[in-house]
Amino acid sequence: MSKRTDSNGYTILFAIGMVVVVGALLAFTAASLKGKISTNVELEKQQNILYAMGVNENNETSAIFVSTKDAPELFGKYITKQIVLESNGDITEDDKAYLIDIKKEKAKGAERRLPLFVGEKDGKTFYIVPIRGKGLWDAVWAYIAMDENMVIQGAYFDHKAETAGLGANIKERFFMDDFIGEHLLDSKGNFKGVAITKSNADPLNKDKKDNEVDAIAGATITGNGVADMLRNDLKLYKPYFDKLKNK
Repeated sequence: MSKRTDSNGYTILFAIGMVVVVGALLAFTAASLKGKISTNVELEKQQNILYAMGVNENNETSAIFVSTKDAPELFGKYITKQIVLESNGDITEDDKAYLIDIKKEKAKGAERRLPLFVGEKDGKTFYIVPIRGKGLWDAVWAYIAMDENMVIQGAYFDHKAETAGLGANIKERFFMDDFIGEHLLDSKGNFKGVAITKSNADPLNKDKKDNEVDAIAGATITGNGVADMLRNDLKLYKPYFDKLKNK
């Protein structure tokens, strides 16, 4: 007597079997690629930090990272110190600070650790920090390079799911380069951040002390999210920069 393959029982068993097989294959693939994925994450973070401080392959219009092949060597060359600002006020050195998961740290609230990278290039010192926020659809994040006065020297923005041609343009050169030279402090030395606004009366971005840059057309919510990220996360680093001035 031949087996019946059109019964409900057979269909259920077949479906269960397929789930088990596919699940096993996915688990095996994930385990096999874990090392490679981890390496890629490390290289991407190195590229992002280097980009923010001006170590990149940019042409006149496009944002281009240094190659993954060159990133480790350049990272070791230009990043002279990695430190962590602890929640209790201590400052510790950690040569793996760039691997700190900012998303997880933000979830800790007041107990979060703040990584900061000190870079040297052409006789100039850069202080680069990673920040993270919320755009229109999902997460946005950035690496911001500053000088000792919290004046922005370079920036790299990225996103998870912003709208193509609108909010996704935060990672385009025309937007990122607008932040170079922008002051995060006001004229009295208070932290103010950088607003992203349609009403900015300086479309050519010549005034670097107005704490404003031009908004991207059609991307108001994404822009607000980026501005909130800059204000909320970078403000946490002000005590460190205050100490730098008092040394």
